[in-house]
Amino acid sequence: MLVLVAPGQGAQTPGFLTPWLELPGAADRVAAWSDAIGLDLAHYGTQADADEIRDTAVAQPLLVAAGILSATALGDVAPGAVAGHSVGEFTAATFAGVLDDTAALTLVRTRGLAMADAAAITGTGMSALLGGDPDVSVAHLEKLGLTPANINGAGQIVAAGTLEQLAALNEDKPEGVRKVVPLKVAGAFHTRHMAPAVEALAKAAADLAPADPKVRYVSNRDGRAVATGAEILERMVGQVANPVRWDLCMETFKELGVTALVEVSPGGTLVGLAKRALPGVKTLALKTPDDLDAARELIAEHGVA
Repeated sequence: MLVLVAPGQGAQTPGFLTPWLELPGAADRVAAWSDAIGLDLAHYGTQADADEIRDTAVAQPLLVAAGILSATALGDVAPGAVAGHSVGEFTAATFAGVLDDTAALTLVRTRGLAMADAAAITGTGMSALLGGDPDVSVAHLEKLGLTPANINGAGQIVAAGTLEQLAALNEDKPEGVRKVVPLKVAGAFHTRHMAPAVEALAKAAADLAPADPKVRYVSNRDGRAVATGAEILERMVGQVANPVRWDLCMETFKELGVTALVEVSPGGTLVGLAKRALPGVKTLALKTPDDLDAARELIAEHGVA
């Protein structure tokens, strides 16, 4: 059973879109999306530096565009389930047919702008904790006033809060945590600091008519498979200010009998988690078009074309 997944913010690197734009028709699709959302995706994906693409309002539509391009390049694939980490849920919603490409990118552009505005109110950020016991780490974070914004499984939790709180975490790590790694994001996403963004996103989402998913869609709110487009959209709006439970998504994959997992561009993060949490499952990250042939072979073995 094949699972197709999409990464969240922080996975972007300068120039990562460049090789994907060389595929037939890709540059024209990206140009049309850019016109639709008022953002030059090709420029940011090929020429912008790390600081420019760290901007929430840029990073989010850029990641969704790359995910859609790379998934399309695989050809007709019918995975057993799809899921996305944070903004990756928008990419996954296109895989499942809940939203079309332009609707997803337009909504995620609104999301990115609203989250950037919310992040500007207070200096905030996110850091990944590597190692340690989850229960011990969560209790320690709460003592410091931080939120366990992403519980990713495989021994990884992401803390979010003010810059002062994150500095305190660097000086006072939970017992057993090997390292605290600042993430390339510009705010405390999936926390109360993002509450203003939820209202803006809900207003934009009200104009959409989501379809019910054509394949199983696993929500990162609780790892549950959601059957209606309306509920998926409602969850996508609310997750801006609520923790991501990728650990529960991987538990669901396991219960479903996953045998292979493919992560769309810019892949790597979710494959790394799966290698530790889902032993025996074959994984592949779409980093460049050079990975497409290997992905197609994996899909032929484990997915339904």
